[in-house]
Amino acid sequence: MNQFDLPVLKFDRKRTTAKLCPCGKNNSDGKFAPYVGFVNCGFCHSCGTNFLPPINRDESYSQNKVDAGAHSKIVKPISFISVDVFKASLSKQANNTFIQFLVERFGAEITTKQIEKYFIGTSKHWSGATVFWQIDHKGKIRTGKIMLYNAIDGKRIKKPYSHIQWVHKVIEQSEFELKQCFFGQHLINDNDKPLAIVESEKTAIIASIYFPQFVWLAVGSKTNLSFDRITALKGRKVVLFPDLNCFDEWQKKANEFSILANITVSDLLEKKASEQEKKDGLDLADYLLRFDLNEFQKDTSKPIESKIESLPISLIAEVVTENHKLIKAVIKNSIDKDVDFMLQVAINKCLFQSKEFSSSDYNYFLNESNELKEST
Repeated sequence: MNQFDLPVLKFDRKRTTAKLCPCGKNNSDGKFAPYVGFVNCGFCHSCGTNFLPPINRDESYSQNKVDAGAHSKIVKPISFISVDVFKASLSKQANNTFIQFLVERFGAEITTKQIEKYFIGTSKHWSGATVFWQIDHKGKIRTGKIMLYNAIDGKRIKKPYSHIQWVHKVIEQSEFELKQCFFGQHLINDNDKPLAIVESEKTAIIASIYFPQFVWLAVGSKTNLSFDRITALKGRKVVLFPDLNCFDEWQKKANEFSILANITVSDLLEKKASEQEKKDGLDLADYLLRFDLNEFQKDTSKPIESKIESLPISLIAEVVTENHKLIKAVIKNSIDKDVDFMLQVAINKCLFQSKEFSSSDYNYFLNESNELKEST
């Protein structure tokens, strides 16, 4: 069935921002509770009605924001790294310790393909340092992250300090307006493979060797998984592979971003990890590197491979929220009511108990209410 977009609905604590209820009553007593960002949409405690924003996939929402101009700011154009700087990083690869690790582990042929696919660069900022370029889907170079790795075990050098720096800072590009994108984002064009997102660039590169059936992207940091970045993946099938101890956070984000893409979350590491591994915060690459690549590709009986090959059923944890449980209960208990009534009750319960009602919740309501119709 069709999916519809609905803004995330939250009650504005300042009820008196709305002078009137849409039903025409004066709101000086605060009985009309507007949603954040709206003055004419919300819930009226007087007449008991929800006034929803327009629900339409093709039209933008009319958000009558109060004093919007007071909070407006000048949006500066995004800055980019020059192609000359980018090209210069693609030389002297023999000195690159991360590339040395890849060659030792996977051989020159596979490593060369990964260098060409992800444009793995080399920096003289530290001897043997790697540059992970962030190239967007339009081919624009947003920036490059410089990191230093141990050539033997492929681990990041963290002592005597964490070796992380940015190309735009090293070259001292003046007035640089940074807007990051996914590492590997340039690979999503003209490619209908499902997308897989991990935290680190190293993990994306290694995982793409073991599982080429995905396009592997990296977000760089668990907190960088944002609505703004997911926008570039609109309409795509996306699987999130969070590091250990990040599952709950990324599952919550998957629910928030579901209006943009078909997002699911892998619980593979959570199921496989020991308590010590959870404490250490291992990621997918740490597990994959335990397998010899040739044996891994031959033996389909290995647990990790069999789990991932069976996506999305055995590996993917469906995002089931408290709101979804509330919605399901409302529909079950209101079987003799019309759909509009059930929707109003569902929205109210979600807003009063979990404090928000999103597009994911609305689409879940549509699916559940339709199933109810078909069954009766």
